[in-house]
Amino acid sequence: MNFRAFTAVVNPTAGGSASAATLRPLARLLREAGAEVAVEYSRGLEHATALARGAAAAGHVVLGVGGDGMVGCVGGALAGTDAVFGIVPAGRGNDFARQLGVPGDPAGLAALLLEGEPRAVDTIEANGVPVLGSVYAGVDAVANDNANKTRLLHGSAAYYVGALRAILTWRPADYRITVDGQVYERRGYSVIAANSGYYGFGRHIAPDARVDDGLLDVVMIKHAPKPLFFKVMRELEDGSHVGRAQVEVVRGREVRIELTTPGRILPYGADGELPGELPVTAKVMPGALRVLAP
Repeated sequence: MNFRAFTAVVNPTAGGSASAATLRPLARLLREAGAEVAVEYSRGLEHATALARGAAAAGHVVLGVGGDGMVGCVGGALAGTDAVFGIVPAGRGNDFARQLGVPGDPAGLAALLLEGEPRAVDTIEANGVPVLGSVYAGVDAVANDNANKTRLLHGSAAYYVGALRAILTWRPADYRITVDGQVYERRGYSVIAANSGYYGFGRHIAPDARVDDGLLDVVMIKHAPKPLFFKVMRELEDGSHVGRAQVEVVRGREVRIELTTPGRILPYGADGELPGELPVTAKVMPGALRVLAP
């Protein structure tokens, strides 16, 4: 592996201007240090996957440039291989980069990419698709869907408005959550299978989660009056919500989330994307990704 050859995979249609603005000073620093830097613009997530695998086959460190969706796509394409992955946080949330402690400033990030050693971290396989941070179902996935459809707002503002709409219109859902064969029947808001502790633009949903312990932290937010749920939402900033009786956390290697409400359909989310509808099975892939991180 030539650690001084990089291919940056960028999606120009999703936050492309922010990604380009973040990448330019970083690429300049890498090239000034003698590194080779190629930039590939993807036409979408499937194309980004192909670009990432092609760059890895050429022996390059593959850089995912963007937010959690793009980073998850590129990193997921490399999971289970010997390729080395680097994150260039340039999106709205940057939650997986936050969990890993990846610096956001060009100088600090360039030093990490040039001199850092690959670190093996876990990933998730969700209905057969690699995911880096978390898989979630419930009001948060609906909020994600609302934010994606918001055209007049961007960034965290879009998510806040989407989340407010989701909560105000939410009806409690009945879930069957199976964790390593143990079944939990729960009624409430959301179920999150977390590899990374952060999701939803910096919310510390699973404060004890670790990306290298071979386990998923399964956070179940049970039914509560909506005013109390708003308090729980505010406590996601610092992770103190896990002390509430309405929040239950268990750990396991394989998690299946199903709806038991007849006729009800809910999406599930993964790294800021919405791959499909429940049910979903999330399995940890221990040490599956080699990433340049502190």
